[in-house]
Amino acid sequence: MHWAEYLFFLLIAIGLAHPVGLYLARVCERRRTFLDPVMRPLEYLLYRLLGVRPDKEMPARVYISAFLMFGAGCALLLFLVLILQRWLPGGPAVSYLSTPMTPDLAANTAVSFATTTTWQAYAGETTLRYFTQVIGLVAQNFLAGAAGLAVGFAFIRGIARERSATIGNFWVDLVRSLLYVLLPLALIGSLLLVWQGVPLNLAPYTLAHTLEGKTQIIAQGPVAALEFIKNLGTNGGGFFNVNGAHPYANPTPLTSFLGLLAMAVLPASLMITFGHVTRRPRAGWVLLIVMIALFVAGLAVCDRAESIPPPQLAGLHISGGNMEGKEVRFGVGGSVLTAIVTSNTATGSYNSMHDSFQPLGILPLLIFLLLGEVVFGGLGTGVYSIVMVALVGVFLGGLMVGRTPEYLSKKIGTLETRWIALYAVLTPLVVTVLTAISVATSVGRAGLVTNGGPRGLTEILFAYASCTANNGQTMAGLNANTVFYNITTIIAMLVGRYGLAALALALAGRFAAQRRLPTTAGTLPSDSATFGVLVFATILLAGALCFFPAIALGPIAELLQQH
Repeated sequence: MHWAEYLFFLLIAIGLAHPVGLYLARVCERRRTFLDPVMRPLEYLLYRLLGVRPDKEMPARVYISAFLMFGAGCALLLFLVLILQRWLPGGPAVSYLSTPMTPDLAANTAVSFATTTTWQAYAGETTLRYFTQVIGLVAQNFLAGAAGLAVGFAFIRGIARERSATIGNFWVDLVRSLLYVLLPLALIGSLLLVWQGVPLNLAPYTLAHTLEGKTQIIAQGPVAALEFIKNLGTNGGGFFNVNGAHPYANPTPLTSFLGLLAMAVLPASLMITFGHVTRRPRAGWVLLIVMIALFVAGLAVCDRAESIPPPQLAGLHISGGNMEGKEVRFGVGGSVLTAIVTSNTATGSYNSMHDSFQPLGILPLLIFLLLGEVVFGGLGTGVYSIVMVALVGVFLGGLMVGRTPEYLSKKIGTLETRWIALYAVLTPLVVTVLTAISVATSVGRAGLVTNGGPRGLTEILFAYASCTANNGQTMAGLNANTVFYNITTIIAMLVGRYGLAALALALAGRFAAQRRLPTTAGTLPSDSATFGVLVFATILLAGALCFFPAIALGPIAELLQQH
């Protein structure tokens, strides 16, 4: 039964990827779309207001600078909103805000939303006011998501162009991503959520009296304004502490399915966009098939782990799988599918508590985070993540046959190899070093309020992997709202967002300046099954070399302890 649900989701997502990918290609190349009659006047109005010359393109270094400055400005503005929120108008009442917005938490939250990580070391309904949620967080979900898509467009152009000194204009890409992609889809999606019962109000919190004679506070607010764009922009930060498990945020199977499509379709479609813009459509499909193969493998492992009763409860004759930490209305199948999708799409919009998953169920989620955004990935960032891994595979393949490696008729020379190598080691360096510091220090271990041993190590490793992948998921056993974790996770988020993007854009600039090489008998085809197997093997090999010791001490050790 679970696999029918999984197969249905994959068929819909893959079916939508082709038409959506072709549409994104038109947005990327500034060709006419069906939204032009409405959006084109607004687009040029924004250019005039912002002082942008749409005909003036940027070299890679200028594009990188604009991307960095935009991110820094967004983080600063959100930080000020968070710090000043108690003096801002609107509900809920201050008496409900039990979590203090300290400077370190405000800085962490601001960087989190500016980088699409949306790592939340707080509960939204007990920490933030309506004004902060809408003006601060919803705005960042749009802006950060559009900035990521802009970077994806620029990277694709750099691979596609020949003898070009530029890769596009960041401000043009940002505006077009907002107007032609995120705004119309978010408007439709949010209205669908309201139709399904997701609240959209500014009402005070409701005080309800239960049948037991007790009182219960039911949070209200403009939930629908945040919920769809958080998934569409691969952000993931929820209005409520339990995110997509809350019945106000995700009340029906339809809202859950729409949220999964919002997370996966745009990132998957960018593979089609990549193939179309580079004039190698089969190359884009090969990368997408590699992603799907990894996705299905993760689904199989996680479903197997969660579909059987936990070994700790063997002998109690429990059937139906591991339901601890899962909502009955989603069951094991809906929880596993969401967990795999959120771990692959840099969204982190979970609907179950992953700290309650079995070690084998946690394993694929953690591996996907450690590998980076190579399966679908974030909005825009996923396309350069999988291509960078493909370039590592091309380099290894070139070494084996004794030829200068090439990809899509572009030579991978000495300088390009350095950029690729630095990109490949940056995530392992950050994740493993920060995890080691946390495990080795008392201030780091103090965050383990529930578990120690292998599960405690997994919780810390999961946190830094999630932040570096700009995903934002957390395992509930780690108390991350401390000065130590607020600062160290900021480091991981910044490196994962801007360090990797800067390297990818710098490489795109190098490729754009090159001329295309003629195809010869020794050229490795980038659109063949052999190339797909090479990329798949490179992903597994790189992941094993970088992270197997840490994984062995975490979920694998815990799994062995159970048996």
